[in-house]
Amino acid sequence: MMETKILIDNGHGSNTPCKCSPDRRYYEWIYTREIASAVVKHLQYRGYDALLLTPEPYDVSLRTRTDRVNTWCNKLGKHNVCLVSIHTNAAGNGKEWMTARGWSCYTSRGQTPGDRLATCLYQAAALYLPGHKLRRDYSDGDPDLEADFALLKNTLCASALSENLFHDNPQDLLFLESTLGRNALVSLHVKGIIDYLLAK
Repeated sequence: MMETKILIDNGHGSNTPCKCSPDRRYYEWIYTREIASAVVKHLQYRGYDALLLTPEPYDVSLRTRTDRVNTWCNKLGKHNVCLVSIHTNAAGNGKEWMTARGWSCYTSRGQTPGDRLATCLYQAAALYLPGHKLRRDYSDGDPDLEADFALLKNTLCASALSENLFHDNPQDLLFLESTLGRNALVSLHVKGIIDYLLAK
């Protein structure tokens, strides 16, 4: 069996407005690049074929990101590629603190190959985020939330998008910024992805 190419995407870029905490001490594009880069390094250290999809500091269009994923799918076969896009969530417009909290993972609508990937990530999140709310939707039998995000809907492989707590909630943000929080988010993605690959 061909080794799976693991593509790790990071949310947004330096030129994306409003993706920050209300006090401007946190910027999603910086944080998610740090987490995504660490996930790639940990997977590579364990011998997996992992690649950072968007190494650029600026925002790369969804069309370009999708094309990059599908290029690998066409080269290796869509069953030999998987994608995880790493973000942090926000309930407001970046101007005030909000009360929403929790971790979630999205796939495209319907039953898709990404559902099993997302389930593995949820299982890992339950281990590494004790005490944190896991935002789930079991209406279709699995925990992932579903949306028409272009990077999920238009890619050919198993794809999932994680929303790693809320950067406009002061309690969630403290955890995100802590060493414990950073390590937990890296570890849950690494474990979730490996568990998905081992079960293929």
